[in-house]
Amino acid sequence: PPGDTAGCTFCHTSSEERCSTCHQRHQFDPAVARRSEQCKTCHWGKDHRDWEAYDIGLHGVVYQVNKNDPKNFDFSKKLADADYVGPTCQYCHMRGGHHNVQRFTTVYTSMGMSMADRGAPIWNEKRDRWASVCDDCHSPRFGRENLQAMDEAVKDAGLKYRETFKVAEDLLLDGVLDPMPKDLCPDWSGQHLWSLKIGAYHDGEAYGGKTGESGEFRMSNVTDVERLCFESVGYFQTYIFKGMAHGSWNDATYSDGSFGMDRWLVNVKQNASRARRLAAIEKKVGIYWVPESFWRTGEWLDELTGPYIVRNHPGKTIFDLCPDPGWMDTH
Repeated sequence: PPGDTAGCTFCHTSSEERCSTCHQRHQFDPAVARRSEQCKTCHWGKDHRDWEAYDIGLHGVVYQVNKNDPKNFDFSKKLADADYVGPTCQYCHMRGGHHNVQRFTTVYTSMGMSMADRGAPIWNEKRDRWASVCDDCHSPRFGRENLQAMDEAVKDAGLKYRETFKVAEDLLLDGVLDPMPKDLCPDWSGQHLWSLKIGAYHDGEAYGGKTGESGEFRMSNVTDVERLCFESVGYFQTYIFKGMAHGSWNDATYSDGSFGMDRWLVNVKQNASRARRLAAIEKKVGIYWVPESFWRTGEWLDELTGPYIVRNHPGKTIFDLCPDPGWMDTH
């Protein structure tokens, strides 16, 4: 619904990839676009914690303390000529003034949430480029050691998430999720796909939908177990990735990074244990549980794509109705 997604759409539609987003309309001063705060409008928040990780990390502190001293941060110079006392967002990610920001990231795998092998040979060039930026101020060994530390932290987080996900998946496959996907309001596709059936990772009739059809990673209108899974990988694993990348060890641990994943894993296990015990008792005494109707209803749910498709295009899904990505813009 528009009210729920106002913050998302501000960055991902009205601001994304426009010159004035960074250079500021009317003013359009390159010196303004070279300051780290210019990235802050979009690159912050629970699921993309770039600004916070940088701001409270070692580099961010150096920037905040010295940014008003032109001897330490001369923003009149082009990025290609910058000799700052510490790195800004732009110095690292737009090195030399290059506007392809992803060129100077590590391995762009869904903000660190992907289970990709980040050390695979396919990423060598990108990782070498990332480490070369650190070499501007540090020894050649320093950047690679930090990159390895980040890899290990992300790998550890991936192990925790896979365990969290497996608990939720087993509940679904055993039919004891409360509610099951069939009991919910239709998702964005107009179907009842499991919310954690993302892309090609989890296929089969038990998850709903056809092969290759993706579920909807979401926080509302799902079981508490699914929501906790989403927050574990979408928030806490991202904290770990961003924190380690920006020298913010607090983000990677205490600020709901590694410790947050630990907490949510325990919660998911406890929820699963209760659900299974309750299902066993209901079966023994002959209770057939029917989930409450509020899972399928609610005024705001009518604003979603899925119910609209069910009402206006019975028997169809969003995959039938969208022959190409541009269809959604005009319909």
